[in-house]
Amino acid sequence: MAQSISRQYIHLVFSTWKRAEMIDPLWERELHNYMGAILHEYQSHAIAINSVPDHIHILFLLSKNHALASVVQKLKQNSSIWIGKSKGLHGFKWQKGYGAFSVSQSKLETVKRYIHRQKEHHNKVSLEAEISKLCLAYQAPNFNPDYYWRDDQPKLG
Repeated sequence: MAQSISRQYIHLVFSTWKRAEMIDPLWERELHNYMGAILHEYQSHAIAINSVPDHIHILFLLSKNHALASVVQKLKQNSSIWIGKSKGLHGFKWQKGYGAFSVSQSKLETVKRYIHRQKEHHNKVSLEAEISKLCLAYQAPNFNPDYYWRDDQPKLG
């Protein structure tokens, strides 16, 4: 019998629509747990999830059975519905884009600490500066801030 082996750790970052501060600290832990459950549904394991009012960071082990774009789409779609229904924010939505960066197993603890310290981190660094720094560190050649931050961009494909 053939075997497929995959171990892909992903650091995922995306913001609320137009970076509106809509993630309430009173229920953010529920959101994190809900997103962890969505990942579990897609055979992916949540390692660390944390948010600030305008964006979220998720470190997870991506299942070999699901494409990253599909998992991200389901995370955003299902959590938007959950926030609308359970928190009464019926207009809630996430930005169209996202940043997804592969993480070496040797750097997991570093990335976990980074995610757990988001509130402290964003007292000093803006989301825009953070994304630019991540894209530079990961050498993301197609990062263009003029498009990344546009929520009105047309859907391609």
